[in-house]
Amino acid sequence: MSATVQRSLLIVAALAGSGCARHAPSFDLRAAYTKREVMVPMRDGVRLFTSIYAPRDTAVPHPILLVRTPYGCAPYGPDAYVANLSYAQQRYAERGYILVTQDVRGRWMSDGSFEQVRPVIEHPAPGRTDETTDTYDTVEWLLHHVPGNNGRVGVKGTSYPGFYAEMAAIHAHPAVKAVAPQAPVTEWMGGDDFVHHGALLEAHAVDGFYFLGFPRAAPTTNQLRFLDHRTDNGYAWFLTLGSLAHVDAAVYHDSVAFWDSLLAHPHWDAFWAARSARPHLTDLTPALLWVGGWFDTENQWGALHGYAAAVAQSPATADQLVMGPWYHGQWNTAGGDSLGDVAWGQATARFYTDSIEVPFFDHYLRDGPAPRAFTAAVFDTGRRAWSFVNRWPPAATPTSFYLGAGGALTTAAPAAAAADSGFDQYVSDPARPVPYTAEVTEWYDHAFMIEDQRFADHRADVLVYRSAPLDSDLTVAGPIGVDLEVSTSGTDQDFAVKLIDVFPDSGAAPMAGYELPVRIDLMRGKYRDNPEHPDAGVPFTPGQVTPVRFTMNDVDHTFRRGHRIMVQVQSTLFPMFDRNPGRYMNIFQAADADFQPTTQRVYHSAAAASRLILPVVR
Repeated sequence: MSATVQRSLLIVAALAGSGCARHAPSFDLRAAYTKREVMVPMRDGVRLFTSIYAPRDTAVPHPILLVRTPYGCAPYGPDAYVANLSYAQQRYAERGYILVTQDVRGRWMSDGSFEQVRPVIEHPAPGRTDETTDTYDTVEWLLHHVPGNNGRVGVKGTSYPGFYAEMAAIHAHPAVKAVAPQAPVTEWMGGDDFVHHGALLEAHAVDGFYFLGFPRAAPTTNQLRFLDHRTDNGYAWFLTLGSLAHVDAAVYHDSVAFWDSLLAHPHWDAFWAARSARPHLTDLTPALLWVGGWFDTENQWGALHGYAAAVAQSPATADQLVMGPWYHGQWNTAGGDSLGDVAWGQATARFYTDSIEVPFFDHYLRDGPAPRAFTAAVFDTGRRAWSFVNRWPPAATPTSFYLGAGGALTTAAPAAAAADSGFDQYVSDPARPVPYTAEVTEWYDHAFMIEDQRFADHRADVLVYRSAPLDSDLTVAGPIGVDLEVSTSGTDQDFAVKLIDVFPDSGAAPMAGYELPVRIDLMRGKYRDNPEHPDAGVPFTPGQVTPVRFTMNDVDHTFRRGHRIMVQVQSTLFPMFDRNPGRYMNIFQAADADFQPTTQRVYHSAAAASRLILPVVR
């Protein structure tokens, strides 16, 4: 199998959120189920292709489990059955659920035109449609045209299908009793998939919109399209590509409309506000199970912030949150016992499916026993154990860890009479950016979010701060505050921060001395005054000390006794993030000549103290 084909399969798995690993087939779907393919009419006359697997056993009525997706209902054909069910799919098939998958409008075999993250119509009018009305109309049709259903419908989906699951909960059909948005695309410009704090996740965006952005001439059973880099070295390919201004001509050939929209709306505005699911998560009637992974680089933000918005705006709704030690979609697999070199000591994905998700749907769709009571089920990635808590984030003490002279990291604020220079500095050269991974890879390894960071800690353009070995366990649970005092020789710059758990050198291989990232994120400096919803931003004054503050996504991690806490600060994570030219400008329009080396200073004096603020649970 070629590297490009392997990468393509990984892209499909990552985007669809199904996970790469499949459960060994032990359930005979063909023997137990019939299959129908139908075109379901919407209120505006558009018909959506829908694949329906119904149990042959009709002795009792069955609930419907619906997935709406832009990634296809393959295999197509009324006699073509899914060959290998995922672990989660098999569990529902064994329990006699009616399994329904639908191509959203404008994708694959459905009629109509596709629109990326189609905005919600807050007050639907006759003939006007959005994803909430398409879901409503689909459910209404299924109830009347699928024999043997029990009148109850659940909806789930991971990644982009997670967005459609969110839409199912908004203006929900009365028959929709339970919804599980899993790693849902909630706000692309807010922190999902393609933009973090104003910076573009370049590799994800360029490859993702190649896969998902080209127009479809007519309904088709094969809409797969992959960008062939013609090399296994994605770092070199993106560096050779140059600035983002080259992407359209070199990759899309002016054929991807949403890339044009991204260029036309480089920061938060009404265009992006209309495509946020969060404001519409109000007065929700189905029960909701929000699912995410601590090491999901695509839509961890969407799970955490979609959940928080629903809890705040729809307090009467039954909301639960699950965050496990998973990459994007790994919870759908049979494993989850490890990620990269890190072993969790248990099959966390299997536990989630059997002990949380299936009981959730069984309860609301089949009058099964009440599922385990919790507000949040969270996996502590240091203690390597589940906790079931009654609030998230939990009560915690904000504790400052100061970056100090000589690479120290301490809870003591810098002294006023410190004799050192009061800052550390590095030169960031966009022609030689720090790679986000040590691997030479065309597409990312799912385990890069947990990769040993020793590959970067000796670089001259990476600052490193270490605590002393801890004399007792320290648990951090909740969002991480970043409060840097910096300057740059340019007028714009990015600041990437890594919170790392350093294992003792005396441990067993492969974890001896391992630098385990707990959270990694990046802030585009010009957006520092409005990091969550950046507007046009403000330039830096060269050489002037300037605060850069932002919040990194939640963690649940115990730093064990004898471990050290490390913080790394740098300006590039390439090509995970696009490069900053060091100039205040629209980076989508930057020419190659605009990119320049700049000198960054990170201050650790009494007057300008840089720190991370960790939510410590006592």
